[in-house]
Amino acid sequence: MRERGRPSALRVGLILLAVAWSLLPIALVVLASVKPPRDIFETPPRLIFEPTAANYVRLWATAPQFFHNLANSLIVTVGATLTTVALSSLAGYVYARCASPLLTASGLFMIVVRMLPPIVIVLPLFPAMNALGLHDTRTLLVLLYAAFYVSLGTWIMRAFIQRLPRELEEAAFVDGAGLGTVLWKVVLPLAGQGLVAVSVFVTVFAWNEYVFALVFTTRDAKTAPLVIGEMLGTADGIEWGVLFAAATVQLLPVLAAVMLLQRYIIAGLTAGAVKS
Repeated sequence: MRERGRPSALRVGLILLAVAWSLLPIALVVLASVKPPRDIFETPPRLIFEPTAANYVRLWATAPQFFHNLANSLIVTVGATLTTVALSSLAGYVYARCASPLLTASGLFMIVVRMLPPIVIVLPLFPAMNALGLHDTRTLLVLLYAAFYVSLGTWIMRAFIQRLPRELEEAAFVDGAGLGTVLWKVVLPLAGQGLVAVSVFVTVFAWNEYVFALVFTTRDAKTAPLVIGEMLGTADGIEWGVLFAAATVQLLPVLAAVMLLQRYIIAGLTAGAVKS
């Protein structure tokens, strides 16, 4: 009789298949970035080869604007993450500690809006942002990304704050603390896992987002994913080695962050699943 709790061979096989399905495309991109261009599409693919940095050198020489756009991605991602975390923390506290039909209706509205494809939101906003003079600015991207993800962040923070006992806040109020002090010194430190989870979700979204950046930027605020997309449509032909090098540079920072903070992502995905 199989030992209780021991994973079956089928379960282990399915897990390994899922891991391979997820990691194989990433591994192929990274390996292609350090191969000579003539060997990238070699059939069958060669797994043992002498790596080269020529593709990265050529990326620096032929597309220096990519690194400027990568800096844009970093600024926009940090700004959107900080803005979303701040707004989600305040909204999450309200939803966790207050109850009213209006709040319930607004919560349902946020979920419905979050289900809409981004392009549905983008089109009506375009003329308004032009009129305000925000087109092709990093500020606009920060606001758009924060607005798009604040709903998810709010519900994650709501779930984490609901787990906290009200008695801690009530004791702080009795001692004379104001609402701001209670939030800053009592609630948010105890909901730290939720803050990190929201930060990771927004960082991954903002770093890789393409549609908003495509519509609302032209030159100054372009982000790295746009430049990579343009590399696929050049009239002179695609330099695959340079393209894979750019994709690797753009991919690795957020991949490293996700791997380091994966337990917070799982906590965010399962927030509220177990009633404490």
